Amino acid sequence: MTATTDAPSDVVLRLDSVTKRFGALAAVNDVSMTVRRGDRWAVIGPNGAGKTTLFRVISGEYRPTSGAVHLFGRDVTRTSAHRRARSGLGRTFQVTNLFKDVTVEGNVVVAAQATAGRPYAFWRPARPTGDVAERVEAALRAVDLDDHRRTRTVKQLSHGEQRQLEIAVALAQRPQLLLLDEPAAGLSASERVLMRTLVEGLPSELSVVLIEHDMALALGLVDHVLCMDNGQTIAEGTPDDIRANEQVQAVYLRS
Repeated sequence: MTATTDAPSDVVLRLDSVTKRFGALAAVNDVSMTVRRGDRWAVIGPNGAGKTTLFRVISGEYRPTSGAVHLFGRDVTRTSAHRRARSGLGRTFQVTNLFKDVTVEGNVVVAAQATAGRPYAFWRPARPTGDVAERVEAALRAVDLDDHRRTRTVKQLSHGEQRQLEIAVALAQRPQLLLLDEPAAGLSASERVLMRTLVEGLPSELSVVLIEHDMALALGLVDHVLCMDNGQTIAEGTPDDIRANEQVQAVYLRS
């Protein structure tokens, strides 16, 4: 059973000296951060910096070797990924994680039904009604897929549209905190512009933490930045702070 904390009520995520080791390798090493309601954060750094491992610790896929994870005022360090998702944590992935032979709408229905406690089947989602239907419509509208594309199967979509759908799937669960793992990866220039617009249009009360290799794109979307290298935090601050940080510049020039 998780315990309450004395964190302020507007804190949705707190990491206290989180470390994740794989043998002798510290993929994440003593990382702390605090995300408040409505915050927009970017986690940046070169390949191998530990960014996705950090996301996996936050989401519950990995248990930290040491340190603590607090979500919505509760210590969830030993809580499963499923329970964290049910508590209000949404996430997208580096590699699109969708049901390829199910329709756009069907993928969103499955997500909405899962968190609403409704019965569902991956191969034949039930027709949404009531609150579930409202979740589905709001999610599709938020990512600009509430048109004829809703009846297409995922494999009929472009890569950019699949990225949009993955965000819709996360939004259908009505998260309080959304983790976006490289939402613009593999997108064309025009698709990246659309993705930026979609992220900018997310509800203001929703806290967002994103990983993005395009530093210019990332810093244009957020108010707070955590820069990692070799598993450690090397800088934290506003986008302007990060742009001016010589250590951050050295890391990106090196990579």
